[in-house]
Amino acid sequence: MQPLDPHKIPRHIAIIMDGNGRWARARMRNRIVGHEEGANSVKEVAKCCLQMGIPYLTLYSFSKENWQRPKSEVNALWNLLDRFLNSELNELMEKEIRVIHLGDREAIPQHVMRRLDDTIALTASNSKLHLGLALNYGGRQEIVRAASLFAQDVQAGKMQPGHLTQEIFSQYLFTGDFPDPDLVIRTGGEYRISNFLLWQVAYAEIYTTPVLWPDFREPQLQEALLDYQKRERRFGKTSAQVQGVMAE
Repeated sequence: MQPLDPHKIPRHIAIIMDGNGRWARARMRNRIVGHEEGANSVKEVAKCCLQMGIPYLTLYSFSKENWQRPKSEVNALWNLLDRFLNSELNELMEKEIRVIHLGDREAIPQHVMRRLDDTIALTASNSKLHLGLALNYGGRQEIVRAASLFAQDVQAGKMQPGHLTQEIFSQYLFTGDFPDPDLVIRTGGEYRISNFLLWQVAYAEIYTTPVLWPDFREPQLQEALLDYQKRERRFGKTSAQVQGVMAE
């Protein structure tokens, strides 16, 4: 495989991890087996980000819409997260990975929220990889929440309505101390954003793959990054401007 250009490595990758259930069904296994195997993909992708010097990784782990799934699956997902955070804590500390929760706290089972809070506190000073877990998260809900928080600050006299900018508004989002994603990866062959980081992905490059999340490992990440490095990121400019050439 073609080597990656170290000068074109994205700073922030966000991943919509899709296909765990289909992976399990193809093997005539319970859906939770697919989620468990997907957790191994999380570990490998995080390891690759560390090796490549990618400092921010955000994973769409449990959406607002996921509450509509069967109760048994929802409970199994939360218990899997609880076990994952417990089993991986030493690795998180050793590899200097900071865990950040992106999403609402309410409705998350108390024992899981306690584990998550403990993990966040213990890893708070780690800085090699900032791992954002989008849990009980929805992009539209996040924007409404940010607007409400800004309105509260206006009411309290801390902010003036006319002073609102995109940069200030971004600080009210869950990702306030994250840069916007450079690359969004969606596994499983779908082409939807699915209410994920709607504000933040305005200029992100989007990469989709039919590979199901439990099968997405280092070679598949390398392929996504190679595709990303072929993109020309113009941010509204012309190709000539980006390449430093005067347009005729």
